[in-house]
Amino acid sequence: MNQVATVSQDRDPATRGGRAVATVSEDQVFVTIYVHGQLFGIPVERVQDILIPEKVARIPLAPTEIAGAINLRGRIVTVIEVRKRLGLPKPKDQKKVMCVTVEQGNELYSLMVDSVGNVHSLSMDAIEPNPSTLDSRWRSVSQGVVRLDGELMVVMDVDAFLSFE
Repeated sequence: MNQVATVSQDRDPATRGGRAVATVSEDQVFVTIYVHGQLFGIPVERVQDILIPEKVARIPLAPTEIAGAINLRGRIVTVIEVRKRLGLPKPKDQKKVMCVTVEQGNELYSLMVDSVGNVHSLSMDAIEPNPSTLDSRWRSVSQGVVRLDGELMVVMDVDAFLSFE
């Protein structure tokens, strides 16, 4: 999280005595992704790479949401199909997919998504609790939601998403 200090000069002696007043607000920067038309946000400090995989090697006996593995600059990276993990159907027209690579512990995981959106810097106050109507699978991997212009962004809990228990 980034802490942004803003200093404002208040010249009204009745309220601040003419002193500079510092206020601290916490901002979080998110990389946004789309899966089945839904916007998700991943904290930018968790993102290692964004890529289009050339070849994904299947892993025998892996859980169904594991698409396989890729080689990323000499490291083996497990590729997870976000759609399957969230219980969503496969897309009707399979076009190029994108992957957002995140790190957990010493392991790299690449999240296979439909597309990557923008980078948003948002106040932590903008994150609201999960709605009670949010699917339980989604709620278990969400830290909350943020209302953006015409969209609802689900803030992804990367650690919970990568927990395969």
